[in-house]
Amino acid sequence: MNWYGIGAIYKFEMSRTWRTLMQSIASPVLSTSLYFIVFGAAIGSRMGDIDGVSYGAFIIPGLVMLALLSESISNASFGIFFPKFSGTIYEVLSAPVSPFEIVAGYVGAAATKSMVLGLLILLTARFFVDYEILHPLWMLTFLALTAVTFSLFGFIIGIWADDFQKLQVIPLMIITPLTFLGGAFYSISMLPEAWQKITLFNPVVYLISGFRWAFYGVADVNLTLSISMTLLFFALCLMTVWWIFRTGYRIKT
Repeated sequence: MNWYGIGAIYKFEMSRTWRTLMQSIASPVLSTSLYFIVFGAAIGSRMGDIDGVSYGAFIIPGLVMLALLSESISNASFGIFFPKFSGTIYEVLSAPVSPFEIVAGYVGAAATKSMVLGLLILLTARFFVDYEILHPLWMLTFLALTAVTFSLFGFIIGIWADDFQKLQVIPLMIITPLTFLGGAFYSISMLPEAWQKITLFNPVVYLISGFRWAFYGVADVNLTLSISMTLLFFALCLMTVWWIFRTGYRIKT
């Protein structure tokens, strides 16, 4: 294992965070704070509890997950796309590092930045809403697993995209709508029965449900199913990345 090579990629990607601090950290935290102000403090104070949890506290896991998914994909996709765009990817491919080490460096940095952002949003939420975390270890596990999984997904998007516009298509047109429709602001039990069944085809439901269970012990779907679905998506992403390096799809041509 070439730890020096992994560390070099990881440190380079992490240093980009400090060069773009407003875009990488400040902007997502500020945007999420506005959600807390509007939905948590203003609207939440006029709504009843959901499953015994105040509305302001109920939406915290969903808002963290919304930021986590978006930033994981954005960080990882741009991290690998820019070397492709500038042509420096060939220097990385010709270096004495394996595909696994390349992915570990890029995905590890993207996941780290996303996890830091998620924890900062949780700290920021304290200023607006009172909440508790019943299972902190499970919360961190879901946070890390989701960050790594969607950073892998972002890495795939960065390889697939051949211009800057395509980097934004999937996050904006697919991931964000799925998160909003995945129970970020409501429990799916509040929907009509037919829509409850349709919503179960949304993979983000399982992420938000499992993450919310770690906070309050309540969930829309079974915890085991939430973990299984997350691990399944993680495995699919790993297989896709393996295929990319195996065939050289849009990375060696």
